[in-house]
Amino acid sequence: MLGSRLLPLVLATAAFAAGVSGLPGLALWIGLLTVPVAAAAAFVAVSDLLEGRSSHLRAVSCGVALALVVVASAARSTAPTGASASPLATWALLLALVAYAVPLVAWVIQPARVPREARSRRRLRPAEVDELLSRAA
Repeated sequence: MLGSRLLPLVLATAAFAAGVSGLPGLALWIGLLTVPVAAAAAFVAVSDLLEGRSSHLRAVSCGVALALVVVASAARSTAPTGASASPLATWALLLALVAYAVPLVAWVIQPARVPREARSRRRLRPAEVDELLSRAA
């Protein structure tokens, strides 16, 4: 569950929404909860890449998003009590959301690959050609 692709995105979105809506305490706690989940997703993406099961784009975007979530949490946690958080926290979370969305956008943009079936190309005998032509008529 911690290596999920969707969980860090949902938590980062919730932290961003809480921060924008004026709930700095909730945004801080959700942001702090997002850090280990984002780290787990980044570690899973890198391990999948090392095993050859994933793309470079997913591993890089998860790593960048992890760094941005850590920056956002650090900026939000050092804000004075009762004061609003630094704009750095909001921008870092917004950029983390963009980083999480990059593989999805790349997947949508890439052309669909239709696998071709390997067919043997044997020549038809004259009797088979006559039979096919008689069925078509």
